[in-house]
Amino acid sequence: MNSPIKLIMSWDITPEREQEYFEFVIREFLPGMQRLGFELSDAWATVYGDQPQIQVAAILPSQNRLNALMQSSDWVSLNNQLQDFVHNFTKKVVPARGGFQF
Repeated sequence: MNSPIKLIMSWDITPEREQEYFEFVIREFLPGMQRLGFELSDAWATVYGDQPQIQVAAILPSQNRLNALMQSSDWVSLNNQLQDFVHNFTKKVVPARGGFQF
């Protein structure tokens, strides 16, 4: 059975790269994810506390679809570009359910 899954990514923005980061994320990263077929579901910024600065989540119809997308050259390129602006990047996959998920 192919159940919807959620890809949850988090990271911290590299100091001194904030402006470049925000321009990249708004102009390229998020639109690129949507073009690839990721259904963006959450985007959070931590303003206080010891948690990752940014968390982004996207829903996909199945683990197989996620696997195929993450092996695509388009995703590899987008992800590599993101890494130029962030550190402490993590990702995990969980069964999709309503509401906020860590």
